Amino acid sequence: MINELAGVVVIFAVIILTGYILGKYIAKVYAGEKSLLDFMSPLENMFYRLSGIDPTREMTLKQNLFALLTINLIWFLLGMLVLMTQAWLPLNPDGIPNMSPHLAFNTTISFIVNCNLQHYYGESGVSYFSQLFVLTFFQFVSAATGMAAFAILINGLRDRTTSDLGNFWNYFIKSITRILLPICVMLAIVFVINGMPATYEGKETIHTLEGATLPVYRGPVAAMLPIKHLGTNGGGYFGANSAHPLENPNYFTNSVELIAQMILPVALVFTLGFYLNRRKLSWMIFGVMTIGFLALAIPTMIAETQGNSAIAAMGINQSHGNMEGKEVRFGPVVSGFWSIATTVISTGSVNGMQDSLTPLSGLNALLAMMINAFYGGVGVGFENFFIYLIIAVFISGLMVGRTPEMLGKKIEAREVKIAMIVALLSPFLILVGTAMTAWFAANNAALVGYGGKESWLYNPGFHGFSDILYEFTSSNANNGSGFESLGDNTPWWNIATGFVLILGRYIPLIGPVVIGGLMARKKFIPESSGTLRIDTVTFGVMIMAVAVVITALSFFPALALGPLAEYFSM
Repeated sequence: MINELAGVVVIFAVIILTGYILGKYIAKVYAGEKSLLDFMSPLENMFYRLSGIDPTREMTLKQNLFALLTINLIWFLLGMLVLMTQAWLPLNPDGIPNMSPHLAFNTTISFIVNCNLQHYYGESGVSYFSQLFVLTFFQFVSAATGMAAFAILINGLRDRTTSDLGNFWNYFIKSITRILLPICVMLAIVFVINGMPATYEGKETIHTLEGATLPVYRGPVAAMLPIKHLGTNGGGYFGANSAHPLENPNYFTNSVELIAQMILPVALVFTLGFYLNRRKLSWMIFGVMTIGFLALAIPTMIAETQGNSAIAAMGINQSHGNMEGKEVRFGPVVSGFWSIATTVISTGSVNGMQDSLTPLSGLNALLAMMINAFYGGVGVGFENFFIYLIIAVFISGLMVGRTPEMLGKKIEAREVKIAMIVALLSPFLILVGTAMTAWFAANNAALVGYGGKESWLYNPGFHGFSDILYEFTSSNANNGSGFESLGDNTPWWNIATGFVLILGRYIPLIGPVVIGGLMARKKFIPESSGTLRIDTVTFGVMIMAVAVVITALSFFPALALGPLAEYFSM
């Protein structure tokens, strides 16, 4: 256990160090300053010439949002077309059939919104063509979309008065060519060296020691895995995700994948400080996020090392911790850390089964997605935190009897209304979806099943309720992980979670950008002795209190019916 804990400490230290360095580099890229990968400009200029885009043209809030939404709509239509016709397209040596319309709808939406909720088995549900030209492509562009939205937001927070917020296409292209793609190339080399498949040959049949035959799927795994984690996407090439030995061969690749999925969310916090020249503010935000993350990760690691009391009651030795659903090569400490890292930053990848977590560990994973602001996904993590920041500034201003101000701009009714709509959207989507599905489970389960089947809920009772709650929470948080105790490839699940995916992605993404655009047009007021400082420890405590209170008031009853009830019934 000591060695496992030491490994986690080293991994987290590497994440912070490299995140700080990368954050400074990203700030230079978005500011248009000289940077390490300026030699990529000919490739970028080629894209601009082919598309007729002028990357130097400043765009307003409406123009940036129009560009973001229209290109996402085009990708959605292309993704649906490919997934519903993949059986007739090339690079399909295993003869993977076409997806049903409702599954193609869910899968396309899921990958476009950076969630990668998978209601299919990766190795047998999509062809190589779909893996590369739909899923891998979407994992790049969805991450770059979040990063471009982040760049537009922080552009609106600068100490000036303007209606120009930069150029979405410029931020989008540079996020891929100068940040995502170069790092992914390096990661792919590491993964191939460590035995991850990179081939277009079909599945291999092997003979087991018992004399049986077993199909082993393979393919261009190493091409997809880097962006899966770096872009906080999380969609597994295989159904078992990073618990699969070909998707995560050893402890070293496990460490690299952990670092890869956390590095950009951490880096972008520091990018904020360098870009706005407010490093103290970025350290405050990083501190709040880190305390929140550790408050969830440490209890989870402790709970997983203590084992499962229900399994211990069966006479099974739990001295090595709760090993149900975990890989021996990783152990409960690293797996527990991963389970919170992947839900805090909305990656959703797993190196063990979330469904096998102890009830309190499952509770922490749910809380990580419900708060959805401790690091968060690439770009959108800060946007979610920004909503809590606006609310905290508003409440603090009322407490001291001043008009709320932040970064030299007044926070008025419009900004607060938008922030509250975004803050209340998550509880609405999660709780309404969970309530409707729970009602179906109790009264007409066949409506949620496929073909009139009622056996879609494999774990009735408290844990079954947690399964439903987790699925909608994961969809809303653009996470993609699941308790996997559901028969979820049905029209109800695919369509219901699909709409939660759409609303849970675009409204929280658009809301903060709109607030940033509104603030950019306001008159800049220099700080004075009476200005509320938002880069202090005291204000950090205020933000944490706002996040905890909103989450507790919104979700405690649902959590009491699920993981808490399961814990007290054991």
